[in-house]
Amino acid sequence: MGLFDAFKKQFIDVIEWTEEEDGVLSYRFPMIDQEIQNGGQLTVRESQLAMFVNEGEIADIFEPGLHTLNTQNLPILTNLMHWDKAFKSPFKSDVYFFSTRDQIDQRWGTPNPITIRDKDYGHIRLRAHGTFSYSINDPKAFYKQISGTREKYTVEELDGQLISSILTGMSSFFGNSGIPFLDMAANQTEFSNKLKEALTSEFTKYGLDLKTFYVQNLSLPEELQEYLDKASKMRMVGDLGKYTQFETADSIKTAAGNEGGAAGMGAGLGAGIAIGNQMAGQMLGGGSGGNQAAAQSEEEVLATIEKLHGMKEKGILTEEEFNAKKAELLKKLT
Repeated sequence: MGLFDAFKKQFIDVIEWTEEEDGVLSYRFPMIDQEIQNGGQLTVRESQLAMFVNEGEIADIFEPGLHTLNTQNLPILTNLMHWDKAFKSPFKSDVYFFSTRDQIDQRWGTPNPITIRDKDYGHIRLRAHGTFSYSINDPKAFYKQISGTREKYTVEELDGQLISSILTGMSSFFGNSGIPFLDMAANQTEFSNKLKEALTSEFTKYGLDLKTFYVQNLSLPEELQEYLDKASKMRMVGDLGKYTQFETADSIKTAAGNEGGAAGMGAGLGAGIAIGNQMAGQMLGGGSGGNQAAAQSEEEVLATIEKLHGMKEKGILTEEEFNAKKAELLKKLT
């Protein structure tokens, strides 16, 4: 290799990025103290953008295509470097490539439950997970906010930041939306769209376009789900008396499968219904049970009210139902 060849290799006349490594969002072309040949060729492939940065200042951005590098198509860099139109010398500049492909099937989830205020059930702890996709659509913002002067920046490195933004945005959305949990769970497609709208501005801040956002599952703590199931059963059977009988019969059906079999079930079922009727009469003040409730002592009445209050706290009784039964029972003390 002659002296001329060694000197020639100090200049770069072809700049391109072949994306040999998956999951890279931004890539700085290696200069290694070399300069770019005036009139050199810049190749930007489909699903890429290229950006020139001069001493920390963002200059020209190139879309897909083959570009000849000179003062005509480097107007911002020409202005920063104070070149005249006849400038022909090699020049130095950092060149960054950005992948604009859709980053699909990115997963998000709540590692810990999010506490939200639900208008039906008060404060509840919610778990959720799903998928989303995004792409870079503003390389300037992405460079300033995320990648900076790094040699490369990957999807994996960005993942934690995006999930944190999603969970923060979800908490704010829940706090302001007023949408009951049951409505969210019943229509996850509409809920996903509303969340996507709420999160879009956060992604835009980073130079990203939030392409899709899906909520695939919403769940409550097991104990709260059990209370909701009981409340649903009570609404299904109509009133507290029938609900008590329903619960008792359901328990006896389970017991019938144990020792005693069908013979024990017959006697047990009769006793269970009698107990259910008695309890319902005591709590609701109806039928023959109502006469017994009228004769209750003050301690028994207060104990019954306390039980009803516990049922209200668990969501089995509404506030209105509890107040009505409490007033009815308190009348018996006068």
